[in-house]
Amino acid sequence: MHVESASARVRGFELSPARFLQVALASVAALWLIAITGAAVRLTDSGLGCRHWPGCERGHPLPAKDYHAYVEFGNRAFGGVVIVVALLAAGGAMLTRGLPRWASRLAVAVFLGTLAQAPLGYLAVKTDLRWPIVAAHLLLSMALLAGAVVLALEAFALRSGRARPFVPLELRRLGLVAVAACLALLVSGTLATAGGPHSGGGAEHVDRLWRLQPLVYAHAATVGVFGLAFVFVLGYLASRRERAPRLFALALGVFGLLVVQMAIGEVQYRTHLPWPLVLVHVAVAAAVWGALVGFVTVLWRPPAALAPAET
Repeated sequence: MHVESASARVRGFELSPARFLQVALASVAALWLIAITGAAVRLTDSGLGCRHWPGCERGHPLPAKDYHAYVEFGNRAFGGVVIVVALLAAGGAMLTRGLPRWASRLAVAVFLGTLAQAPLGYLAVKTDLRWPIVAAHLLLSMALLAGAVVLALEAFALRSGRARPFVPLELRRLGLVAVAACLALLVSGTLATAGGPHSGGGAEHVDRLWRLQPLVYAHAATVGVFGLAFVFVLGYLASRRERAPRLFALALGVFGLLVVQMAIGEVQYRTHLPWPLVLVHVAVAAAVWGALVGFVTVLWRPPAALAPAET
């Protein structure tokens, strides 16, 4: 009797796949937004707006009436919200029946990674925004966003049903190559930012990485590699778009984001990197990354809603 009542209580705490999907999508949105607010801190020269941690200044936990302090502290406060959302996603994964064990572990890993952003932020301030720490801060954000996207798609498949992969193995592997190229694109873009004019420290001296122009050229070359890999995947799907129109539409969406991102990158370089445009560039870059990870995840583990229609 006692065991049965305990089991009933556990079942009472179970989340439906639809409810967990909402939590997982909230985690994706929060992790995307924190990447943008973190970039805003750097681009507005607010990285040293609060010299203490977790409060703003020693003896004064809240920011003074200073623009840079408000920007930096606001990012920290939102980081706390993101941690809570990631914790809810991790707890929800454990309470969702039918979710694979690896997905629950992924949700916990995303939460722990989100938690690790706090000491990384502390190190960034204590080291006066040394570029390796700041770069690691951003790249960890991108890794966490990718994990949250995969988790959300798994929740979607749990709700709508799972289908078998319906594209050739070679194309799925090429999708992984595109993800690796996009990751290299993120790294090269982060390094280009580390060599650029936006140190995040304002009037404070912050060590920069090498010269900007060679880093930009390396970044542009990486764009070419990524673009070629993805265009090949897009071409294959275009030739079979009548069989899998939703998958083709998803690929077109990713490609559209990529074109927008390339256009913004060109304009920002030609206009000497105005910070609002660089911020848009970061936001779209995070969107491209998340969309690509989602697209390649669908190639390997397609939800039934995206499977080809039966003939």
